Amino acid sequence: MPAQFKVPNIPYNEDGWGPTHIPEQYKDVPYAPFSKGDRLGRASDWTNSGFRGRFGDRGGPGGVNSYFNFFYVDDEESFHLVDTRQAPRPRYGPRRFQRFQRRDRDEGRKDGGRDTATERERHRRERAQQLRRGQWNAYWQNRDQPRAVFASSVDIRPEWTMLEQIPFTAITKLSQTVGEPEDITTCGALEYYDKAMDRITPKTERSLERAENKQFFRVTTTDDPIIRRLASEDIGSVFATDAILSTLMCATRSVYSWDVVVQRVGTKLFFDKRDGAFDLLTVNETSQEPPPEDKDSINSVTALSEEATFINQNFSQQALLKDGRRFTFEEPNPFAAPEDEVASAAYRYRKWKLDNDITLVARCEVDAVSEVKGQEVLLTVKALNEFDSKASGVDWRQKLENQRGAVLATELKNNANKLAKWTTQALLAGAEQMKLGYVSRVHPRDKYNHVILGIQGYKPKDFAMQINLSVNNMWGILKYLVDMCMKLNEGKYLIVKDPNKQVIRLYEVPTDAFENDYAEEPLPEEDQVAVEAEANVEVMEKEEDTEI
Repeated sequence: MPAQFKVPNIPYNEDGWGPTHIPEQYKDVPYAPFSKGDRLGRASDWTNSGFRGRFGDRGGPGGVNSYFNFFYVDDEESFHLVDTRQAPRPRYGPRRFQRFQRRDRDEGRKDGGRDTATERERHRRERAQQLRRGQWNAYWQNRDQPRAVFASSVDIRPEWTMLEQIPFTAITKLSQTVGEPEDITTCGALEYYDKAMDRITPKTERSLERAENKQFFRVTTTDDPIIRRLASEDIGSVFATDAILSTLMCATRSVYSWDVVVQRVGTKLFFDKRDGAFDLLTVNETSQEPPPEDKDSINSVTALSEEATFINQNFSQQALLKDGRRFTFEEPNPFAAPEDEVASAAYRYRKWKLDNDITLVARCEVDAVSEVKGQEVLLTVKALNEFDSKASGVDWRQKLENQRGAVLATELKNNANKLAKWTTQALLAGAEQMKLGYVSRVHPRDKYNHVILGIQGYKPKDFAMQINLSVNNMWGILKYLVDMCMKLNEGKYLIVKDPNKQVIRLYEVPTDAFENDYAEEPLPEEDQVAVEAEANVEVMEKEEDTEI
């Protein structure tokens, strides 16, 4: 007979869910309450190995009702098997390794004291292991260190309205192709570069001289009389300076906070800077260990910025010939008075066609002129400064002559934003060469006396490729910001880089903001927390949209 399956009798509960009666063998048995949402543990686990390690020695998984878990009661944890087998002997123990070392040394002696190929290969492997071990140790040492907190370049007022928030991830891959610029006019006069400066080495260092009587000008866009004249003649629709443009174009490399004032007047757009903004250079901005905020230290953020600016101004004038020759341009310096002793500087007012409707007009600055093969070429002269060799890990006096590439690579890591901005300014100005000087303190604790250790010349386009600076991405970021500001109504706005996040924010500010009679008050602490929370939510949403 084939096997038959009989359906058991299932009583139907008309009043609800569950059995209709309790069998005799289950009467008076304590009931363990549970919920339908409880997850049951394993049906049977005679060793309890599934729970040990993941959820503790005697605990169950989170959310599981402990009434239904099985636990082995007998205490057998103290019992363990003893392995009586002899421990395996290492193939290359310390003694054998020492024998190999002695043998290699003996072979080296037989070879006349010279390193053999085997010896060099062993040294190379040991060095690679030491480097990997050092990087791993540095990672674990720095992993738990608190991150530096930087201050904002401007206090956010409570009456300001935040209009846009742009994470760096949204502008990192932008691209825009812009044609060659057209010169509108040139102003100022330049002195000739002293080619003897190129022969300076750490062994023939030269003291840095002070140019105390020279006048340097840092005039914003709307205070420039030439730009005002060009704007009245409708030559362009967007106006700025090379310092402002380089800050916007290299925004994704910045760490410290900065801000740019935007004024929409009719159909024209003006990018301005506040008084004192962009006047100081940064030092070790992109370093893993940036300078501290301690105001009493000579190596604080502010002290190093002032020192770097002081070095650049003096170096740019010391690198010039003192024979009285000057290369003059079409118009005189628009910012100097007749009695002023003006530093060597010239301004090129150039325009670019961003699209069919937008024309950019910018004031670009060059520092010197040099005669090459009978022709005058324009130069920008800048200086990198070393304040303490221990901070960077590379001693310029020892490495600069024979390992200049290592020094430059360290500076590219610690000052990526500053070097990118200098390169951008040279490209905008159409300079044929960039001169980078290496200036160090006479003593690490003396910030007033410096020496020039060397000078290196680069072509701006080649240097941009060397530091991985994409020209199309620079113009893409600027075009994105210009299009965003062109959609605004007439008024005054502020672009601010967040001091501790990779975010750019656009605020609408009163028309009298940043004027002489405008008193700035910091935002109350409770409002700062609310604004920060709202900003974080918006950044996360924009980043998700960008990834999608």
